[in-house]
Parts: sequence; structure tokens; C-alpha cells
Amino acid sequence: MMVEKYYSVDQIAGMIDMHPKTIQRYIREGRLKAQKIGKAWRVTGHDLSTFVEGTDGVLMSDTSPGLQAILGAAEKTIKVSSIIDIPVKNSSEAVQVMNWITASMNSQSFEYGYTSMNSQFIEPEHIIRIMLWGSPSFMKVVMGYLGELGE
Repeated sequence: MMVEKYYSVDQIAGMIDMHPKTIQRYIREGRLKAQKIGKAWRVTGHDLSTFVEGTDGVLMSDTSPGLQAILGAAEKTIKVSSIIDIPVKNSSEAVQVMNWITASMNSQSFEYGYTSMNSQFIEPEHIIRIMLWGSPSFMKVVMGYLGELGE
């Protein structure tokens, strides 16, 4: 016989990095199945997994979106920033790298939404400092390009 594990609202909030009041709201709204044990809400491991994975068959619905649905819907509004220092030998190499990154930014797909970039050549340190801002999918593409360059 297998014993089901139960999680408290605070435990769930810590595991999935959400505020406990948000978890409580999802329970009230029926998005996250829970049982009241004493004065506290408890969620089974299975129900938590179903919520987090969005495997209840109604992903992206108003009744039970799951964490993937919540973050998927927010993809257009989540913004990420990054600062990248790239070592260069001289100013002409710095210009070449900045031109490449600017061209990459200008040729990006509209699906990434609004993005921005600032760059500066820090001559005493022989680095280009690039500050990027945009969607997670945009950052993934840019970091992929930079990773390929470093190999």
C-alpha cells in the first residue's frame, strides 16, 4: 500500500516560487485541487503534479491552467535583461562585434516582441559590454549565437 504525500500551501509556494496567497487563490478558484485537513489546506503530490504540468486536459482554460499555461500566457510580457562582457583585442574588433550584434537585432523575428540593446567599448579593459533586454525566447536565441561564437 502506497501512502500519498501531502503538501502545505507554504511548501508548494516555496517549491514553485509563487506567493502563498496565490496558491490559496488557485485553491479557492478550483484551479488547484486541495483538501482541508484541520484548519489548513493540503494538496496531494498527484494534484500538485497535475497543476504544475498542466496535464488535466484543460490546459490554458479558465478553470485549471496549470503553471505551464500561466507562464506560457505570460511569455509575451516576461522580459529578461542581461549584461554580457566580450573580450576584444582592439577598437576595430569591438566595432566588428557590435555591428554583428546590431545586425542580429535588426534581423530578428517579430515574434520576440520589443527588444533593446546598448553597448559600449571599455578600452582600458579591452571588452565590449552589451546590455540586452527582451523576451526569454529572444535571449535564448542571442545566448545561443554567443555560445556558438565561443566554441
